[in-house]
Amino acid sequence: MYENPYLVYDPNLLQKSLEGIKAAVQGEKEDELFYDYLINIAKSNDDKKIIESIRDDERHHNKIFRQIYNNITGIDVLITDDDEEFIKPTSYLEGIKRALFGELSAVEKYREIRRGLPSTMYRDILFNIITDEIKHSAKYNYLFTLNSSKRK
Repeated sequence: MYENPYLVYDPNLLQKSLEGIKAAVQGEKEDELFYDYLINIAKSNDDKKIIESIRDDERHHNKIFRQIYNNITGIDVLITDDDEEFIKPTSYLEGIKRALFGELSAVEKYREIRRGLPSTMYRDILFNIITDEIKHSAKYNYLFTLNSSKRK
């Protein structure tokens, strides 16, 4: 008989969700550098405003992830200082493309985090973050299309 993985609760899922939250928070430093870089090389003020709004959403998501983690575990997420090197994209368009696929990747990761959270309240919060990530990917797709057409 087929067993739907979304209807079966696995006690290990909460631990996986907490690890996913820590990874999401850890990635903040590189994402912040990347978005700030894109804002600095953006081709227009409209592009800058779009990327700034995405960056600001991501900052808010990070605070929410930290709060969820603390609410569940009673401890703060500790960020390791790995001194990850920021790799500049080869062009503005390449940066937009990387950002687009980063947002789509976040949707996949956040779906897994959502799956193991212990209450519908947290799952609803993650649903909102996931829809923001989808919205961000649409905005980056718009920027990619707009800037690709300008190159022709």
